[in-house]
Amino acid sequence: DYELCEEWGHLYPVPREDLISLHREHLLHLLAMGDTEKALQLLQRIEDPGICLAISEQSLDQHPDLAASHFLADYLTAHFYANLTTARCNEIQALYMGSKVLLSLPELSCLNYFHLSSRPLLMLEQLLMNMKVDWVAVAVQTLQQLLAGQDIGFTVEDIDSLLSKYAEKALNFPFALKEKRS
Repeated sequence: DYELCEEWGHLYPVPREDLISLHREHLLHLLAMGDTEKALQLLQRIEDPGICLAISEQSLDQHPDLAASHFLADYLTAHFYANLTTARCNEIQALYMGSKVLLSLPELSCLNYFHLSSRPLLMLEQLLMNMKVDWVAVAVQTLQQLLAGQDIGFTVEDIDSLLSKYAEKALNFPFALKEKRS
C-alpha cells in the first residue's frame, strides 16, 4: 500500500505534509519489520533533502524500537549533521551512543534500560546502581570507543569520574568504634 501511495504521489501533486506523513509511516513500518536495507533505499529515493530530514527527525521523535532508533540516529548524523542545531546533534549522538550500548548488552536487559537510551551516562549510572558490573564493563568500553574525538556534552573523563564515585562508595564501610572496658 505504501508503494502504491508513493507511485500515486509521483503522478499527482500531493501536499508536502501528506508526503512527509506517508514516507514517515512507510519508514517506521519498514524499520519495525527489521528491513533496514529497504528503509535506506526509501530514504535515498526521496529527492528533496528537506523532506528527507523532516521524515527522519519525525520518525526518530516517534520513539521507535531500539534498532530503529539506532538506525535513524546514525542516518541523521551521517547525512544531516550540518543541518541540525548543536543541541539537536548532541541529542541525536547521545541517542546513537545509548542505543549502541544497549545493543551490546544482553537482549532481555534492553527493555529495562531502553528509556535511558538517549542518556548514556545515566544508563551507566543505573547499571552501576544495579550492580551489573559485567554490563558496565561492556558499556564503558563501547562508550570509550564511540567518544573518541566526539563532543556531545560528556567526555571519557565524565565516565571516569562516575566510575570513581561509585568505586569510592563501594569501599565506604560505616562502622562504630567500640571501647574496651576493663
